[in-house]
Amino acid sequence: MSEHLPLAQHLVRAAGALLRDRFHATRTIDFKGDNHADLVTDADRASEALILEVLQREVPQHAVLAEEEGAVGQGDFTWIVDPLDGTTNYAHGMPHFCVTVALQAPDGLVVGATYDPLRDELFSAARGLGASLNGKPLWPSAVSQVRSAVLATGFPYALRERPELPLGLFARVVVQSEGIRRMGSAALDFAWVAAGRLDGFFELGLKPWDTAAGALLVSEAGGQVRRIDGAPYEPRFGDVVAAAPGIAAELTALCADAVSGLGWKPAGFR
Repeated sequence: MSEHLPLAQHLVRAAGALLRDRFHATRTIDFKGDNHADLVTDADRASEALILEVLQREVPQHAVLAEEEGAVGQGDFTWIVDPLDGTTNYAHGMPHFCVTVALQAPDGLVVGATYDPLRDELFSAARGLGASLNGKPLWPSAVSQVRSAVLATGFPYALRERPELPLGLFARVVVQSEGIRRMGSAALDFAWVAAGRLDGFFELGLKPWDTAAGALLVSEAGGQVRRIDGAPYEPRFGDVVAAAPGIAAELTALCADAVSGLGWKPAGFR
């Protein structure tokens, strides 16, 4: 399915250009349900509409799972789409956001692309063919201990309902590492792990469109991606650890022990 990589790259570049053009314009901002931490803007919707239009034209036999529209169509292959990852950053004028898409086949993820339009950085991967940044191969960092690692994380939108779990996990890991960054775009956190800028990333409460492309990027670059309890990664579950190979086992064990002690229960995508 690597023949679909150019389509994935085109989708994120085109949608990214739209986001870049609108970045300094006046925003229309709505909230999803009653959660005023979960934003959606006119730019999210316009970016997603562009992506869905191209997919319908180019691969009408494929299904789509998109952040705003949800499940669209039916087929053996599914495009997983986040038209704007880092919406809160975008809405507040902070220049750290991206567009990310992945293609899932019946036997797993086969193509992924994440585009940072302000830095003009296109991260892409196809299963078995490695990962690249603007066409140049990617490798994760060579760090070998968590105590020497710079990590990234984020907090779920349900943080206010149960803060003790994500904050307890953060407290357990931050004291064991060199430091933790919270930058507001999980998809870019994955991409930066693949590129060796970050040594690892962990988070709870994510959605398939947050993780799918990034998980393929990290694994194809030579890193490792697992669920937070050490189980194999699956897009439908929202907990993840992605890391350079030298710290993957240690970081996963640290996170697994922390969430176990906090009474965490795994939950799949709904």
